Amino acid sequence: MAESVERLQQRVQELERELAQERNRRVPGSGEGGGGRVRIEKMSSEVVDSNPYSRLMALKRMGIVSDYEKIRTFAVAIVGVGGVGSVTAEMLTRCGIGKLLLFDYDKVELANMNRLFFQPHQAGLSKVQAAEHTLRNINPDVLFEVHNYNITTVENFQHFMDRISNGGLEEGKPVDLVLSCVDNFEARMTINTACNELGQTWMESGVSENAVSGHMQLIIPGESACFACAPPLVVAANIDEKTLKREGVCAASLPTTMGVVAGILVQNVLKFLLNFGTVSFYLGYNAMQDFFPTMSMKPNPQCDDRNCRKQQEEYKKKVAALPKQEVMQEEEEIIHEDNEWGIELVSEVSEEELKNSSGPVPDLPEGITVAYTIPKKQEDSVTEVTVEDSGESLEDLMAKMKNM
Repeated sequence: MAESVERLQQRVQELERELAQERNRRVPGSGEGGGGRVRIEKMSSEVVDSNPYSRLMALKRMGIVSDYEKIRTFAVAIVGVGGVGSVTAEMLTRCGIGKLLLFDYDKVELANMNRLFFQPHQAGLSKVQAAEHTLRNINPDVLFEVHNYNITTVENFQHFMDRISNGGLEEGKPVDLVLSCVDNFEARMTINTACNELGQTWMESGVSENAVSGHMQLIIPGESACFACAPPLVVAANIDEKTLKREGVCAASLPTTMGVVAGILVQNVLKFLLNFGTVSFYLGYNAMQDFFPTMSMKPNPQCDDRNCRKQQEEYKKKVAALPKQEVMQEEEEIIHEDNEWGIELVSEVSEEELKNSSGPVPDLPEGITVAYTIPKKQEDSVTEVTVEDSGESLEDLMAKMKNM
């Protein structure tokens, strides 16, 4: 019985891959009822109105990116196709990413219309199906693979792991990056668990419940803090998120904040994949003050996730195996030692005065130096003066002073 179930599951996965390949072979706008354009085999920098890549390829001419065409060789998985995830998917599609894998189990609702991307006529459709249809019309050069399920269940988690490991641009290869655009901690911890086990680099993002702040975070297993290294209070206290929700009460959301967070997320995805600029390990956004805080967090050696601790050990070994680079100290060049005007710089302090104003250097740990030293105190020699006792009282002395 178990073998039959396993064979059926394998067959389902094979059919899903065949379906995805068949969908990717279909070209919108070529007699199948789509309004899109035909596929473009190779990106061109030709500046004509009919070239959708001319402004992207201009990044090469500007010296920003050395090889923009490389964008087509990457596969990115997006978990959560809501307010942030849908806009993220659209931006990457317009940038010409090679392949997108979309994971979500929710449906489009009219309540989602305050956000970007989805349209009223798509209400009732699954978010991944609606997103695929829209994105495919925007750019048919991108390959799409959609999965309409909840990744937090045991059965779906295994399939999610399989697609992360084997769903790359070339079947059997892992994806290049996983993006978390979910709205709950359970799903974030699930992605964290999967990526720690696989050693998969991923980026986490989110928007606050009051809709005026958000963030993105790059997580490289073993090198930077994972989501379990410094978990939010809800996760650390093991609180069931469902118990925090109240009937008739929902979180606020603004398309502006979600658009900004999606923008900084995709910007860092492009920098990470195409190797330009500086990739932020953490970048926040506070809409109330237009504040963008940045920071980086080291992994926690006592992290609750054993795979995170394992990845930390492997990263330490990797760093230790790298050849050590010798730091060469360059001597400061003396500027204007000789000049045509015969000007000389003369110290107002003599060598002897300088020596007397310095003290012994204390014994300090390696790497720590002092800015100055304190000279030893010199005891002033005072000549002792002996005063003879006259035998007069204090009152007599005071009287003499008054008569003077």
